[in-house]
Amino acid sequence: MAELRLQDGSRVTGPERIAAHLAPLGVTLRHWPLPEGARARELLTAQVLTDLEKDELLGLVEHRFEALRAESGYQARDLIVLHEELPGLGEALAKFSAMHYHDDDEVRYVLAGAGYFGFVTESGAQMLLRVEAGDYINVPARAEHWFVMGDAPRIKAVRYFTDKAGWVPVYTPTPVALA
Repeated sequence: MAELRLQDGSRVTGPERIAAHLAPLGVTLRHWPLPEGARARELLTAQVLTDLEKDELLGLVEHRFEALRAESGYQARDLIVLHEELPGLGEALAKFSAMHYHDDDEVRYVLAGAGYFGFVTESGAQMLLRVEAGDYINVPARAEHWFVMGDAPRIKAVRYFTDKAGWVPVYTPTPVALA
């Protein structure tokens, strides 16, 4: 379950309390059940997936895509699989660890592993949200944020898009205060 760390070092837990901190930013956080069954567990725990296995795992959560398509107009999705042995992982993560925003919502459904989304509040304070398996997050378009993996760089997440072109990061000069 998600946890929020505030810039003063305090931690916020519990879905309602976290949602109250994220609401002014327009960030949505939900917790969805993960796919069940032996094959799902096998796919979720494997470090590396073939393209066919990625498609299979996406198929196990297709109902989420269909619901989001009807609710918010999402047109595409893919599965990102990051792990510590992935060639070029450091360079890929560096693109998102700097402060940026997107012209489209950044939407993730975390299926395995964990990562951290950082946000800037209206007052300029920063907070860091740990998302893990079962967490769905929607960071609205133009919300200043960053993403880091932490000490155990491993995550499987479905990315949802209304337009992949709108997902390109636009960097801002705001320094990241939390990591």
